[in-house]
Amino acid sequence: MNEEKRRIAEAFEIEAVDAASMYEDVVPALAELKSMGVRLFVTTSLSRKAALRFIERNSLGEFLSGVHTRDDAGGVKSAPLLSALKGASFSLDKTMFLTDTLEGIQAARSAGVHPILMMNDPDEAQRLAMHNPAGGIVSMHEMPDFIRLIAAQNQKTRNL
Repeated sequence: MNEEKRRIAEAFEIEAVDAASMYEDVVPALAELKSMGVRLFVTTSLSRKAALRFIERNSLGEFLSGVHTRDDAGGVKSAPLLSALKGASFSLDKTMFLTDTLEGIQAARSAGVHPILMMNDPDEAQRLAMHNPAGGIVSMHEMPDFIRLIAAQNQKTRNL
C-alpha cells in the first residue's frame, strides 16, 4: 500500500477499534493466564497504532508480553504471527494460536503452532471445526482450564 492508502486504512481501523467492545470474560481470563506464567502476545494484521489503541482502551497491556502487527512484521495474515514466533523464541510445540477464522487456523499450522478455535458463532464454529483445530473454546473463561488440561495430559504422557 502507498502511504495515503495506509493512512486511510489505519483511520478506518481506529474507527472500528473505537466502536469495538470486549466480552466481560476476557480480562479475568488474561489475569489468570498471566498468574499461571503463560506468555501472551497479540499478533494482528491491524496497524500498530490501531492495535495499541485497542489494548490501551481496554487496559490489556499489563497482561501482554508483546504485540506484533502488520507494521512490525511487514505483512499481513501469517506475517505478524511468524514475527512474534521469531522474536520471542517460542517452543513451537508449546505454542497456541487462538483464532476464529480459517485463515488463522491455516496460519497457525503453517507456522508450526497449535491452532485453537475461538467458537464465537455456532454455525461458523461447526464449519471451522471441520478443519481440525487442535482444540476449541467457547469463552475466554475456559482458556486457563484448557491449558491446565493440556499440561496435565502432557505430564501423564511423560510419566508413561
